[in-house]
Amino acid sequence: MAPSFSSNASKRRAEITELVRAAGYQAIIELADRFAVTEQTIRRDVNQLCDSGLLRRRHGGVELPSPNTNIDFDQRMILNAGAKARIANAVAARIPDGASIAVSIGTTPEMVVRALRSHTGLRIVTNNIAAALTASANPTFEVTIAGGRIRQEGRDVLGQQVEQFFSAYKVDFGLFGVGGVDADGSLLDFTEDEIRARETISQNCRTKVVVLDHTKFGRAAYVRGGHISDPDLVFCDGEPPEDVSAMIRDAGHELITAGDDSAALALLPEFAEAGHGNSRGPCFLRGRARLVCRPAWTVGMREVHHPAAHFRAGERQ
Repeated sequence: MAPSFSSNASKRRAEITELVRAAGYQAIIELADRFAVTEQTIRRDVNQLCDSGLLRRRHGGVELPSPNTNIDFDQRMILNAGAKARIANAVAARIPDGASIAVSIGTTPEMVVRALRSHTGLRIVTNNIAAALTASANPTFEVTIAGGRIRQEGRDVLGQQVEQFFSAYKVDFGLFGVGGVDADGSLLDFTEDEIRARETISQNCRTKVVVLDHTKFGRAAYVRGGHISDPDLVFCDGEPPEDVSAMIRDAGHELITAGDDSAALALLPEFAEAGHGNSRGPCFLRGRARLVCRPAWTVGMREVHHPAAHFRAGERQ
């Protein structure tokens, strides 16, 4: 079971992670003073955050892990969850019933799909396994999943077959996140496959939508692909750096900042539980939404090929 967002410890650990992301390093003694707790309490927090891969110990304090690797999906799910929920609700308000959407990898796009579950008749194509499972809870959605080898750390599928998959569609909205945004506006990610999947979505949609919380600005990820001025709609939980905002507006595109939204909190408890303590794993399909499986699924390290199949979640062919 994921940690509760209502607990003081969970809130404190989320804030510690935010502080380290902003400054690059925080000393144990300074964190203890800031939160008015003992150093022993902070060390327990830091130990859990480091064991989860969110942070890395350094003498006398804690720092970010290597900038060249992303952290696991489960750990990213609890980072900035409130900001992601507000972004998700803002995006959902702009997408009409019956729309077709390509959903890329990451936890923020998955949160958007959660916010879309009250819509009807959406057609979703995705390489994001968590997003596909979320969408499958709505019986009016048609969900099509890319086949291939699942990246366990990302709950997604990448590779040439994913590029071919997205190229087969022309959708209303292309929804994607990014690993980071450089000061010059470059969009950054952690692998070339991530970039190529995102660019393929961009080339095969009518409206490009990027979703990112404030921690992505200045975040180090070393593979570059695209620019912040490329998407038609940019959703963030706050105003980006002034230069970045100017790049978006100069391109004639729209920047939407998601402010306080109490309704977004309804997404958080379920979001906290997703992916944690689920013995069935990421390939358990719930609900009765129609899923379309492309030619290959991978469970663990075993790749399973089969003809494209139409079935309802929970039913066997």
